[in-house]
Amino acid sequence: MRRAKTSLRELIGDITPVERAEARLSFQISNRIDALMQENGLSKKQLAEGIGKRPSEITRWLSGEHNFTISTLAMLSTFFGKPIIIVE
Repeated sequence: MRRAKTSLRELIGDITPVERAEARLSFQISNRIDALMQENGLSKKQLAEGIGKRPSEITRWLSGEHNFTISTLAMLSTFFGKPIIIVE
């Protein structure tokens, strides 16, 4: 078995602080959506039906790698009746 020449530390070191912050925020948003789904007893399919989206789109949102628009975040906040993000 061959070993990778690049270590995980080297890969992580190549990530800029902005990219790291973006990834952290993206995962926080997806975790918030997941928590609200659980709080309301909703499956991906039920959420998708409730907001007029496909379940595959919800799966992308929950992956932590989706770039949310303000419009989508506002729509989700309205649907759940709770904020997705709080800006101070």
